[in-house]
Amino acid sequence: MELREHVPLAPYTTFGLGGKARYFVECGSEDEVRAALAYAAERRLPAYVLGGGSNVVFLDSGFPGLILRLTIGGIELRDGPSPEVRAGAGVDWDTLVQNVVPRGWTGVECLSGIPGTVGGTPIQNVGAYGQEIAESLVSVECLECAFGYRDSRFKRADRGRYVVLEVTLRLARDQKPRIRYPELQRAVAGLGGLDTVTPTEAVGLVRQAVLALRRSKSMVLDPADPNTRSAGSFFTNPVLSAAAFADLAQRWKEIPSFPADGGVKVPAAWLVEHAGFPKGYRSGAGAGISTRHALALVNRGGTSADLLALAEEVRAGVEKQFGIRLAYEPEVVRSET
Repeated sequence: MELREHVPLAPYTTFGLGGKARYFVECGSEDEVRAALAYAAERRLPAYVLGGGSNVVFLDSGFPGLILRLTIGGIELRDGPSPEVRAGAGVDWDTLVQNVVPRGWTGVECLSGIPGTVGGTPIQNVGAYGQEIAESLVSVECLECAFGYRDSRFKRADRGRYVVLEVTLRLARDQKPRIRYPELQRAVAGLGGLDTVTPTEAVGLVRQAVLALRRSKSMVLDPADPNTRSAGSFFTNPVLSAAAFADLAQRWKEIPSFPADGGVKVPAAWLVEHAGFPKGYRSGAGAGISTRHALALVNRGGTSADLLALAEEVRAGVEKQFGIRLAYEPEVVRSET
């Protein structure tokens, strides 16, 4: 175990923000994870497990304990009627998608271009364009997950108790993808549609369309695009009860909505823009809203404090206008984590 001290955290996050970690170690195996956790426990240090850094905000003060960056690699493809892919927690997520799409395996094509590592996907229950990890997950090397919208037991009852080491997904073959989102349907149609292509070609076409849509919103990491110095969507779409939505719709008849388990989902981006925070909004020099997507807060060369001040300004504005308090999607790492 190669332990380092006073390591800047900004380079390990998509925001490019954060102070220094008192201790930092990269763990490429289960044994190294165990050794790092034992080191932290013996010294009563707070420990934080870091993956791709695409869904995290470190404070400017840094982290006073031990950061464990998971680098466990390896992708195993198991062919068959219901093919499976098994990958280490440190594998880049889109690398996994790139491995299965050319084989015509369906189940993760709509999750193309999402930054981060495989280990983070069950924690967040990563989803996009109508697909979620929960639909294809077979097992996580630690325990079964209790999934919800952008949620799992790892974020609630079992928060901080487990480290995801490996993930296994079960996919489908010889099936054309189901496209649930109208926006993606239009994008696929613009590429010629799925009617006249093979199932394998169809999976590749959907991936192509998803990547194009994500790039148009600066949701694919690109060093040349300053809008990608973000964590993607900073707020989750709120799910309201039917009664609460009906009351809201009486006052805002044009408000869009989607059915959701136990209620009605409202697009957080719509709420943000209609609360007075358009694309490109800035309240200071250090942080702003993406010029391409109202849900993406962007580091404009400032600090974590600048970013979080903007997040609170937006959240307060939405709550004042609509009576809805938005939830953060990225995790803000504090010393007590």
